[in-house]
Amino acid sequence: MDPASWLGFIIAFGMFFGAIIASGNPLRLYWDLASALLVGLGSFGAVMVATDMSVVKQFPAFMKKVFRKDTVSLQEVIARLVGFSESARKEGLLSLDDAVREVEDQFLSTGLRLVVDGTDPLIIQRILRLELDKMTERHNAGANFFYTWTALAPAFGMMGTVTGMIGMLANLSDTSSIGRGMALALITTLYGSIVANMFCTPVYTKLIERHAQEMMVKMIMLEGILSIQSGDNPRILEQKLYSFLPPKERPVARDDVR
Repeated sequence: MDPASWLGFIIAFGMFFGAIIASGNPLRLYWDLASALLVGLGSFGAVMVATDMSVVKQFPAFMKKVFRKDTVSLQEVIARLVGFSESARKEGLLSLDDAVREVEDQFLSTGLRLVVDGTDPLIIQRILRLELDKMTERHNAGANFFYTWTALAPAFGMMGTVTGMIGMLANLSDTSSIGRGMALALITTLYGSIVANMFCTPVYTKLIERHAQEMMVKMIMLEGILSIQSGDNPRILEQKLYSFLPPKERPVARDDVR
């Protein structure tokens, strides 16, 4: 679980409803089913038009990424790669054959398998970088889903506002309904802003952050795989991989490596 995501949404929506309550207005003034359907489902449908269905189906998976953080320790990844390097230096690359079967990460497993099979380093690099490029495309597709939604939600809010004002202006003879009609017309603008700024934009930003975190892990693995293949000294490999981390996250013995 990612406490930042849960706590952030709780604070954002809590402050919104808290401000309404503090103003003395009843919450029912800010609820209109037709406006909610227009902005919520209407804008979502427009995003579906702009997005491939295979991406839309992954909506639950995207939300899972926002609220659940993969507990991958970069220090543990580095330690494991250094261990593979030590085995390869002492017993040869073929000694990694058994270890590869126990690796759960598909990217690392693929790279080590190519090393054990004696694949040319340039070919290994091309294959693994292609994997990273395709992963980036998949992640961007998910992030762009919410980026598009961010742009469309306020537009649907404005559409609802204009629609409500047309109905209000068509009935100006009933002056008692003008205030209520104006309030309902503005509600859709409010809903559009909520969807865009309190949901879509934070989710989009979080998905971009998740991608950067996963890319960091994969780049460490890629550098480790290539170093193992080239026969680098395990201590040099360890020093090289720790350079990916900020100084405060490196072992104390490596603090001088900046």
